[in-house]
Amino acid sequence: MASVHTPVVPPDKGGLSRATPVRLSVEGLRINLRRPNDPDVVDEVSFQVGAGEVLGLVGESGSGKTTVALALLGHARRGLKIASGKVLLDGTDLLALGPNELQEARGTKVSYVPQDPAAALNPALRLRAQLVEVLKEQPSQQDMDDRLAEILHAVRLPSDRAYLRRYPHQLSGGQQQRVAIAMAFACRPSLIVLDEPTTGLDVSTQRHILDTVTELTSLHGCAAVYVSHDLAVVGQLVSKVAVMYAGRVVEVGPTDKVFADPVHPYTRRLLAAIPSPERSEVLRGIEGYPPRPGSRPAGCFFAPRCEMADSACLETKPEQVLVDAREVRCLKAHEPRSAARERVALAASTASGKAPRVVVDDLTASYGKAEILHQVGLTLDANSCLAIVGESGSGKTTLARCLVGLHPSFKGTLTFDGAALAGAARHRPKESVRKMQYIFQNPYTALNPRKTIEQIISLPLRHFFQLSRRELAERSVQVLRDVSLPEHYLARYPDELSGGERQRVAIARALAVEPEVLVCDEVTSALDVSVQAVIVELLRRLQSERDLSLVFITHNISLVRSIAQSVAVLASGNLVELGAVGDVLDHPSHAYTAQLMSDVPKLEVLGQSS
Repeated sequence: MASVHTPVVPPDKGGLSRATPVRLSVEGLRINLRRPNDPDVVDEVSFQVGAGEVLGLVGESGSGKTTVALALLGHARRGLKIASGKVLLDGTDLLALGPNELQEARGTKVSYVPQDPAAALNPALRLRAQLVEVLKEQPSQQDMDDRLAEILHAVRLPSDRAYLRRYPHQLSGGQQQRVAIAMAFACRPSLIVLDEPTTGLDVSTQRHILDTVTELTSLHGCAAVYVSHDLAVVGQLVSKVAVMYAGRVVEVGPTDKVFADPVHPYTRRLLAAIPSPERSEVLRGIEGYPPRPGSRPAGCFFAPRCEMADSACLETKPEQVLVDAREVRCLKAHEPRSAARERVALAASTASGKAPRVVVDDLTASYGKAEILHQVGLTLDANSCLAIVGESGSGKTTLARCLVGLHPSFKGTLTFDGAALAGAARHRPKESVRKMQYIFQNPYTALNPRKTIEQIISLPLRHFFQLSRRELAERSVQVLRDVSLPEHYLARYPDELSGGERQRVAIARALAVEPEVLVCDEVTSALDVSVQAVIVELLRRLQSERDLSLVFITHNISLVRSIAQSVAVLASGNLVELGAVGDVLDHPSHAYTAQLMSDVPKLEVLGQSS
């Protein structure tokens, strides 16, 4: 491949500098399903990314973001094929390369950070072996040590011998993701594709990673495509953003213009779903579902869900038009835009007056000889939500696993409705296990890949209830609808779903047995802002209707205000702050909490300063 030697001028938020060359050019990309009639999954996708520029690719789960991202490496997932188009990197079409040439380009010219960090790391190899493996050139021992230290320090990880001897399972989800990012940048590629790279990261680590991505892309003049559902992060990182819906780019342009005054109704609705880090508000998702490949309408794909749609939108396919330095696919692009929806404040919650549902007292948990949690004490009230926040490795997930009996190595007391619980779930009464359900952080490993969605949901139903086949089917359909998935998904397997869709299935499985306490471990981290809003409002409604209590572990501190009544802050296994959400987030008494709040992404969208 040809190299580009033009001096790199870092782009501003308005787009590329004239001195900045185009490094990546995608032209007319089309990806089809491998089945009769070959319906397209992605079509008419075109964009450019310059040297040192980061392009944000956003949209709902299933919109085609990851499919496009993988095509930039010349790859299509099982059941798909790249039908046409070009992916030009420094003038070389990656899609025209032979298998050997393409393999050589991956890792050196183009690298990839997957959404699931566990998928990027070999569980049987120590970290040092995996980092050394990605380096094409093998320097001397001292130079190798220096190179590894440089790679790891860039992503805020230690490089001592003990850390490099760890296996991936000995790291937190956030630490695994940082190792994956370090491996992707190790060979200083011309293009780096990042697929939801900050999904598992706390706000402080996320801030460092975003700064690292920006610095490294600018310093080395590489192009970056950043796939994300976190619009607040995208708004602060990228210079240009492309919004995808149902396999098409519906709006693309400079980030400041797209976020401050979005043209396409779909973009406006996505931005309106972003939670505020400063106010407790009702979150509004987008009603309905995106159309599936092979069943898309004749006109605008978004028309069935659009409040502005008329008969012309249902019948006429919109072409891209230029509006205020943006390319927009909408028949009404040149018409005056409606005002943003008014955001509705949440009503202040009142104490239920009931006895606490869960009480944790003097809880100390360990992994082997390493003590992870230190004398933690907290209370979960009936019909309430307790949020638990903190950096990766602070002990949030360990605390959650103790609650549900998945980490029995703890000291202290744990009571549920006044009755003491055994450490291990297998020693607890069956009804107690049913009443306290756990939703795992990683939707890729939480679902059995050999089972259909119907089998996955019906398994706990069969275990806890005596239901007929008809009742099982009806309950499965209902919980899928509760998490905004259509009925026909019951026949699918997990690998046929996007990351966000898998997480919704995991939530549906937990809701199916009608629990009284839901322990939610980063349940919205894999969800786009629209579905996140739907899920949060669903949980709030269930909390009211079913007398449900929630333990809500999250890195998204902005989301805490829209769901929780109280919040606990963990730092290095210690409970450093506990209280009402407004008191803790508005007036933090601990320096650690204040630092977390300062790292929360803030941007101004749709007239809201957040």
